[in-house]
Amino acid sequence: MTVEEGRVQRIGATEAVFRRLKSLITSGEYAVGDRMPGEIALAKEFGVSRPVLREALQACAILGLTETRTGRGTFVISTEEKERLTFAGIAAADLIEARRLVEIPAAGFAAERHTPEQLEHLFTLLDTLAAATDAREWVRHDGELHTAIAAASGNKMLTSMVADTRRALDVQSEFLNLTQDRRADSDREHEAIVRAIQARSPEQARLAMTEHLERVAETLARIDT
Repeated sequence: MTVEEGRVQRIGATEAVFRRLKSLITSGEYAVGDRMPGEIALAKEFGVSRPVLREALQACAILGLTETRTGRGTFVISTEEKERLTFAGIAAADLIEARRLVEIPAAGFAAERHTPEQLEHLFTLLDTLAAATDAREWVRHDGELHTAIAAASGNKMLTSMVADTRRALDVQSEFLNLTQDRRADSDREHEAIVRAIQARSPEQARLAMTEHLERVAETLARIDT
């Protein structure tokens, strides 16, 4: 990511703004208790839109650096990142551990048991993800894809377990895609999973899901240190 003369380039804008804000906070330039400049001022300073600025601030909040107080603005609450990342109150490591136990076997069963209609739905979701232009829209369809894979397993308990984790996983997914540019890699990994399901290869489907979750875990590990 590049910053020239104080203005963030459009490519990877959210990640660039997030990293700059994080640097300002962790360096102490913004101290604990400080009220940060308003969205309009910050967006102008970085040369980005207010939605991009809000997403970067949201990422800072997930790290435990800032807190937005209704009607008052955004305040610095810590100059150090949380020791453990949490999403909707669940530790990132716990989420990954649970996903390995549930989504890997679900992908294998989906390869064995999916219906033509379910397979068609999975390919439709891949196309929808590829066409998504909004970060939150992509996250929503990402959740739909993982839930649809579980549904194709034919196991209602696995489907319910995946659906029940989506709130926390949606927060995690949005955070990673905004700050670590995971979207393109995720799209490729998702396609590998669906292709293995299409081939009715349980082993390849489990492997593809395993690789996807390992890439997510590696990305989280780089942050959660």
